[in-house]
Amino acid sequence: MIARDLADASLDGVSSDRRFATAYNAALQAAKMAIACAGYRVAGAGHHRISFDVVQLAIGKTAGPYSDYFDRCRRKRNVIDYDDVFVATETEAKEIVAKAKEFIEIVEQWIAKNHPSMKA
Repeated sequence: MIARDLADASLDGVSSDRRFATAYNAALQAAKMAIACAGYRVAGAGHHRISFDVVQLAIGKTAGPYSDYFDRCRRKRNVIDYDDVFVATETEAKEIVAKAKEFIEIVEQWIAKNHPSMKA
């Protein structure tokens, strides 16, 4: 799912809003993957916000700047998915794709080091 979402978020011709929301989803899935490897599960109301808070506890301070960034993006993603159009700029879409790729790499490295039996 993460690889698919990153590929979709990188497609030319897709709106900035959709690329933004899709890259956000890839990062959310990576956070949930790290949390699951640490033995936890986030569910219910507010699970997006909580996932980006808790991922710092799972993988450490390396996740901090990404957690804060994706939490800010969460609010914009909500507007995109539920309320308005033409919300994300091209620059924001490119930035979140790049940040999602960086974050996913950090999560994958953490899993490989700390939970090698769970590496895909």
